[in-house]
Amino acid sequence: MSNILFDAPGPRARVRHRLLAVLGGLVLAGIVAFVGWRFYDSGQFTARKWEWIQYKVIQEDLIAAVVATLQAFALGAVLALLFGAVFAAGRLSDHKPLRMVSGFVVELFRAVPLLILIFLFYYGLPTLGLKMSPYMAVVLGLMLYNGSVLAEVFRAGILALPRGQSEAAYALGMRKTQVMVLILLPQALRSMMPTIISQLVVLLKDTALGFLITYEELLRFAQRIGGEGQFSRPFVPTALVVAAIYIGLCLLLTWLATYLQKRERRSKKHIELENGGAKAQQLVLTADAGGGGGGV
Repeated sequence: MSNILFDAPGPRARVRHRLLAVLGGLVLAGIVAFVGWRFYDSGQFTARKWEWIQYKVIQEDLIAAVVATLQAFALGAVLALLFGAVFAAGRLSDHKPLRMVSGFVVELFRAVPLLILIFLFYYGLPTLGLKMSPYMAVVLGLMLYNGSVLAEVFRAGILALPRGQSEAAYALGMRKTQVMVLILLPQALRSMMPTIISQLVVLLKDTALGFLITYEELLRFAQRIGGEGQFSRPFVPTALVVAAIYIGLCLLLTWLATYLQKRERRSKKHIELENGGAKAQQLVLTADAGGGGGGV
């Protein structure tokens, strides 16, 4: 359907779009086929290159790398969401000093590259006498960078809500903190869920930067196994396996976002049906009362 920013294509445009989609699909399939043929021609699919995955010790190391990746992602995601919620509320505060401090923190950590943050935590803090493990350095970097991005996402979601929501809450005597925590943030989270999930996908992939500080995650595993001479240095096969695992994890997050959106639509539809049923019942009772009055 058409809206302000999009016009529904006509018959010719739809045909043109289908032709372009088919052409783009063929080009993409050709590129994938060429890359696959090059891998095959260079011997990347030989049994010798893939025998590493048959060893139990390597399978256990792979599982441990997946667990380490998920641990960094889980803690980093929780802390980033909390960081984003707190500093989004700070940027929306009525107190100017709090707004300025929150804005400075968000803009600072959003501007600094994540890799530099990780290096500062792992290599910089020991010079001040504060030694940090690779795991905590990765988690703190993920929290600060992605939390700053999520703070802006939450702030935009809250500002996009109708002002009547907060005005009605203030009219009931609620304080600003209660309005923010109980009224605005839950609605902003639901409306911004696709954007939040997209940022969490970015956070999941950013855990791969941990291999630069020897954190034993998936990319570190691929680097270590891919350089093994006894398996003919199977870097491409291990990279393909690790890439498939990353794709699977990202697809799970995408599925979660789709599930939450469908569940929200069902709940909204259920509420609308209940409201409609209540209104219809009230109209029937009103009509019956009016008919009875006319009879008397």
